[in-house]
Amino acid sequence: MKKYAALLAVTALVSTPVLAAQNGGFVDPNAPAAQAQQGGFSGPNGTVATIKQAQDMKDDAWVTMRGSIEKRVGDEEYMFRDATGTMTVEIDDKRWDGQKISPSDSVELQGKLDKDFNSIELDVKQIRKVQK
Repeated sequence: MKKYAALLAVTALVSTPVLAAQNGGFVDPNAPAAQAQQGGFSGPNGTVATIKQAQDMKDDAWVTMRGSIEKRVGDEEYMFRDATGTMTVEIDDKRWDGQKISPSDSVELQGKLDKDFNSIELDVKQIRKVQK
């Protein structure tokens, strides 16, 4: 019986930190209330660039572009226009995030440039409407 009591005591001591971590651990009643934080980085996401500027940037560069989406040209490909020209952008269905966007809307696209020998495309990771 002593063996079981000793085993039970050791198990309790070893598992206490694990159980405390699962339940949030120690809470100091005098500590300021913690604010729930959601999301990730908040700030500029890549260089703000025009289509003309993007043509001189490196492959896989992260950019933010502002303009409008003129039309769909493929399954997940669209024609994007800003004051300096047009470019094909790839927008996965999940990136729309329930937004309805028309050619008359101004948008901000954040993503990664995909450059080939003689073409450039933006792989869009985030899209949002902006005021003109």
